[in-house]
Parts: sequence; C-alpha cells; structure tokens
Amino acid sequence: MRSTSFLAALAVLPLAMAAAKAHAVALDVPAQRLDAALTDFAEQADVRLLYDAGLTRGSGVVPALKGDYSVVDGLQRLLAGSGLTFQTGDDGTFTLVPLPEQGVLDLGSITISGTAEGRVDLPAEYAGGEAARGARIGVLGNQDMQDVPFAFSSYTSELIEKRQAQTLADVLASDPGVRQSFGFGNFSQVFVVRGFQLFSDDIAFNGLYGILPRQIISTESVERVEVFKGANAFVNGVSPSGSGVGGAINVVSKRAEDTPTRSATLDYASDSRVGGHLDLGQRFGEDNRFGVRVNLAQREGETAVDDEHSRFSLATLGLDYRGDDLRLSADVGYQKQRVNEGRSVVYLTTTGPTSTLNGKTPSVPDSDHNYAQPWSWSQLEDTYGMFSAEYDLSPSWTAYLSAGGKYTRENGVYASNYVYGENGDARIGRLYSPLDQETLSAVTGLRGELMSGPVSHRINLAANGIWQEKRNAFESTAAGSRGFGNLYEGQPVAEPPATSVSGDIHDPDTVAKVQNRSLAVSDTLGFLDDRVLLTLGLRRQSIGADAWSAASGARTASYQESITTPAYGLVIKPTEYLSLYANRVESLQQGPTAPVAALNNGEMFAPYRSKQTEVGAKLDWGTFGGSLSLFRIEQPQGVLGGDGYYRVDAEQRNRGVELSVFGEPLDGLRLLSGATWTKAELRGTAGGRDDGNQAVGVPLFQFNLGADWDVPGLPGVSLNGLLLRTGGQFVDSANEYSIPAWTRVDLGARYRTHLDGRALTLNAMLENVADENYWASANGGYLTQGAPRTLKVSATVDF
Repeated sequence: MRSTSFLAALAVLPLAMAAAKAHAVALDVPAQRLDAALTDFAEQADVRLLYDAGLTRGSGVVPALKGDYSVVDGLQRLLAGSGLTFQTGDDGTFTLVPLPEQGVLDLGSITISGTAEGRVDLPAEYAGGEAARGARIGVLGNQDMQDVPFAFSSYTSELIEKRQAQTLADVLASDPGVRQSFGFGNFSQVFVVRGFQLFSDDIAFNGLYGILPRQIISTESVERVEVFKGANAFVNGVSPSGSGVGGAINVVSKRAEDTPTRSATLDYASDSRVGGHLDLGQRFGEDNRFGVRVNLAQREGETAVDDEHSRFSLATLGLDYRGDDLRLSADVGYQKQRVNEGRSVVYLTTTGPTSTLNGKTPSVPDSDHNYAQPWSWSQLEDTYGMFSAEYDLSPSWTAYLSAGGKYTRENGVYASNYVYGENGDARIGRLYSPLDQETLSAVTGLRGELMSGPVSHRINLAANGIWQEKRNAFESTAAGSRGFGNLYEGQPVAEPPATSVSGDIHDPDTVAKVQNRSLAVSDTLGFLDDRVLLTLGLRRQSIGADAWSAASGARTASYQESITTPAYGLVIKPTEYLSLYANRVESLQQGPTAPVAALNNGEMFAPYRSKQTEVGAKLDWGTFGGSLSLFRIEQPQGVLGGDGYYRVDAEQRNRGVELSVFGEPLDGLRLLSGATWTKAELRGTAGGRDDGNQAVGVPLFQFNLGADWDVPGLPGVSLNGLLLRTGGQFVDSANEYSIPAWTRVDLGARYRTHLDGRALTLNAMLENVADENYWASANGGYLTQGAPRTLKVSATVDF
C-alpha cells in the first residue's frame, strides 16, 4: 500500500511542479521563523499555501530568500532542513506535510496560509493559538492586522477552551481594553470599550447585527470573538441600540472542520453548578464540500454567590457548503437561561432627607454575599437563525449576502437595592417587565480588486438594514414604598404588590420600532507594492425609531434622520515587521429629544456624531507581536441650559493609550497582555459645574498580564494565569462618589493526554484566587460587584 501511494504521488508530482514552474516571481523574504517566512512567501508568490500550524511550531530561523524563483523552487528552499515537504492540488494550492518515512507522501489535514485550519473564511491563528492575526473588519471583510488602519483583537476557540469560558464576558476578561458590568436592573452583560458602553444587544454575529441572544451570550458554539477598537459607524453601520461608540464585537460561529469533531465535556463550577457540552462536526461529500456542526449544552446549579441559582440550555446547528466559486452557510440556535435570586447591581441614593451617604460609597460586602430578594428571578429565551452566501464572480470579485432574524422572550421579577445609608440601609424596589422582541437583519455587498497602473485598489460596496420591534409592559413598586432592607445583612422582604402598571403584562403591545438602513462604499489604494495603503470610505445612514406609551398606546416619538459618515485611514509598512497607521472615523447614535422640563420640549436633534482620531503602530515578529495606539474620541451630549433650552452643547472627550502584546516569544510560553490608559473628560456641562471631571464608570487605567506555560519535563501539562488590575472609577458626574482600584488574579492548569487512544483534556481554573471583595464597575452610575472565588474544572474527551 505504501509503495502504491508513493508511486502514484511520483506520477502526479512532476505534472503539478511543471505547472507551478511556468513563471518565476520576485521574492524578498527576510530571514525569520519558518511560519512567518511562509506567510510572506504566500503573499508575495500569490499562492494558497495550506498547512497545520503545529507543523511549524518550534521551527528555527530560515535564511532569507531574495531573487526570482519559481513557486516550487522558492518553497523548496524555504523548507530545506525543516522536515517538511509539499503537495500540489488540482486548484493550484500547495499543502505542507511532514517528510514521510521511506519517502511516502501522505495527504493530511490542512490550513490555508492566511486562514484558519479547515476554515477558508477565517484569518489564521497567530503563534501560540490564543489570538488570530486577522479579523472581520465590517464592510472591509477579513483583514490581516498589518494591513488595516484600525486596532482590533481576535480571540480563538483555543483561548475559550483554556479559560473554560462560558459567556462572552469570560473571554473578554483577557482583553486589556475591555471591562464588564451588568445592565440596568438585570443581568445583561455590558462591555466598556475605550470608556464607552457596548450593550449585548449590539454585538454582531458573523458580521450581522440583531441575531445573537439579547442579554447573555454563551460560547459553546463560538469559534472566534473579534473586538474592534474605536468608532465604527463606517465599518459596521449603526447598531440596533446605538451603543458601541468606543468599539464593536463580532462573534464567529463554529463550522465543521476537515477533521471530524466528536467531543464531550463535563464541567463543574463552585458551589454546585454542573453541566455538559456535546460538540459534533463532520464534513462529507466530494472534497468535503458539505459540513454540519452541532453543539448541545446544559448547565444548572448554585453559583459561587450564596443562594444564587442558574439554569442554562443551548442547542445550535451550523451548516455550510464550500464550492469552487460558491460558499453557503446557515446557523440556527436556541438558548434559554434562568437566574433565580441573582445578585443584581446596587444604586446609590445620594440626595434627599434620608440620605446619609455624605459622599461615601458603601464598602463592598463579602464576595459571596447575596443581597438579592428570594422572590427575584430572570428568564431569557432566544431563538435565532441566519443564512450567508458568497459567490466569486471572478478571481478578483466576490458578491455576498447575509440575512437572519431573532425572537426574544424575556421575563423577570427584579429586586433593586437603593442604598441611602452608609451602614447599608436600602429601599427595595420591584419591577416585572415582560418583553417580546423580533429582529430582522440583512447585508449585501460586493468586494473586489483591480489595478490602475502602479496603484492597487480594494473596492467594497455594501448595503445594510435592520428592523426591530419591541412589545413591552411594566408592573412596578416604588423603592421603599413597601420594603426596606440592608446591603450587608441581606434582609428579605415580602414581595410587594404593584403600585404602578403600564400596559397589558399578559399580552404586551408594541412600544418601539427601529429601522436602520445604510449604503457604504470604500476604496483601499495601495502604493509602492502595497507598502502604503490609503483607505477612503463613506456610509450613508438612515436612522428611524418610533415609540409608543405602554400605558396608553399613544405615540410618544417618531424619529427619522439621515447622515453621511466618512472614514479615512492610512497604513505605512516601512519594514516587514512594522506597520504604522492613522485613522479618522466616526460613530453614530440616535439624536436626543428635548425633555419635558425644557422650553423646547419635544424637539428632535440630529444623530450624535462621535469623532475619533487615532495613530498607532503594530509589530509582527512572526511568533510575537504587539501594538500601540493613541486615540481621542469626542462624543456630543445634550444639556439643559440655564435659559431653559435643551441643546447638544456638552461633550465627553476620551483620550487614551492602548498597548498590547501577544504570541509565543519562547517555545511553550504564550503571552496575552496589555494596558490601557484613558482620560475621560466632561466638557460643556450645565453651568460648567462638572467641566474637567472624569466621566462616570471610566477607570483611568487598566492592565492585564496573561501567560500560558508548557511545563518542561511534563508532556501535556501547562499552567496559566491572568492578572487584572483596574483603576478607580467615579459613580457620579460631580466626582463626589467613587470606587477604589481593584486587582483580580486567576490561576489555572491543563493536562492533555490520551486514554484508550482518545484525546483527553483536563482543565482546572481558580478565579479570584484571593477571594477579593471589590466593586468591579461603576459603569452606568450604579455599582456592579465582582464575582467571588470560583473553582472551575472540566474534562473533555474526543470519541
């Protein structure tokens, strides 16, 4: 059998090599690690080079390759002495494989250089496997980190599994530029990027807004989490809720890989939360063109917070087709989560005759203490789906279409603590707010490349649309009207009856509709062999929003505005390792309506245009990289003037510096670290009262130190750790109330082995090792407490 395989390979190989030798190409690949050299080679030779990233791990520096070579000759020179060889496919792709015994050539699992293993739609992983070297940059599509004038991070399934991440917040704890809090009165995850809120409603799924579950996003079916840093109205369009002034997040779903996926995971988290996850993937048909990926998960039990109980269920199905010119994919999913007696956020009552806080923020309760009421609960249920298609009109032009929708059913009885005493005395509020939400979303466009003399062009055209309808009702009890509690004693009160009802809580009526549409066009011009890249773009946005009173059904708002947002970006690559960039871009939000207290009440204002300027540098040494950026974002804000008129005259100006490092600088040592410094200054406030103050909920600094280390002499064993340090934050615009800086340390270990020929991975992670009591965030003007010490263990077996 081996000799037959060898003879067949010898018969085909000369024909393939002859085709590849048809012309020579000019190569200038510097001396560097093999994996980085292969990336440069594939780009310069304009070939598709496929290989498993593990084949080049630990390789040394290869000599420089400069001159005119055929593809085959050049590749042979790079691989000399590496223990690798290659095969050529019918479509001209080159596949790297280990040199077989006795000269046997065997086909193996592959990855495309510039793409991830088994995924032609994803940029390749960076050295170390925790981050990717590229991401989807909205209308610009998948881009390499060195080629775009923007800052971004892209986290892989390797990091998700290593961190035992169960939600998006667990993944983004590793990002030094992102921090997390809860939503107003509920358990939705809110992210703070460059000092501005990003609601979970505004997180994209495979590039499409409005599809993912609304409040908490699980990770069992997630392949990548991509974080775009900065204003993004041009690249992504206006999000449904209009948040994300400082950044955007895109979640990429899992797909079937060339190697079948059959894994089962059992997990446990303190105090008694137990769960399981089944991940099944298979490709079939000619050339593995069809793929199916199924993920099922169930988890239930008491969390590390006393008496807090959660239950979670997930089922997702991913389908895809990979043709020569046509690529199709579809995702459908169902997610349901229930939290009983969940520890909610804390509000401060700083004014009024009963308040005795006097500028003192209440001290933090014990880390596992629960001040929720026993009758409080929240249930979130989402059903969603989307479809995507790409068709290559020619080797240089691709048309694409994505469309999808989501139905959300949300219920909950929420108990809120309004603390008015330094000793923790609080009024207890109650809210029952059933919500039904339906969303439809679509994007279509065209991407292509062409040359005009010595100048290259990457052209993008896109049209986006999102339509959303909310049906909502409210049943509430004013804080303190029926119950008083204490933050530290956790006094239970009887569930109070409703004192106010708005709408039919059994069959809510429509209270809001959103209709956002946009058209975008861009051209990235390449000069000097694409060492200088100039991106110019425009997006014409139409923002529409209507609102109705839940109580009376009367229309309360009708907003319709259109605006054009430009984008300018420049990339200069003076060396193969260094990329310098600058951009000037904007974010958009629906403009405000003057409040009732204003003399011009009811007046609608144009959309907020938050303007960003940024400069930065990115370094790529093949196995170790980093970036440094300096940014300024100016967000307009409305203010009621002394003359009684409401105007958009105020501003929050965030100026900051971001630093990140990532990769595998030494064999077996992986780093994912960074720091952010942000000065968020208020300007033009009412009467100048708060001018110069730091904005609410924005820490002056935050940094992460993350590392993963393969223990020498213990095959399969690795240790990892993450240190998070976050500066103090102000709770109010007057800067009278604040929370102190905090530090959290997580430590973990992983063991990979085989049991009866089956891969087995054992994971353990201890979060908040020191069991620190800390207020994690003052974002939104309320307090979110950090989670207590939590032990997570899991076992994953492939079968």
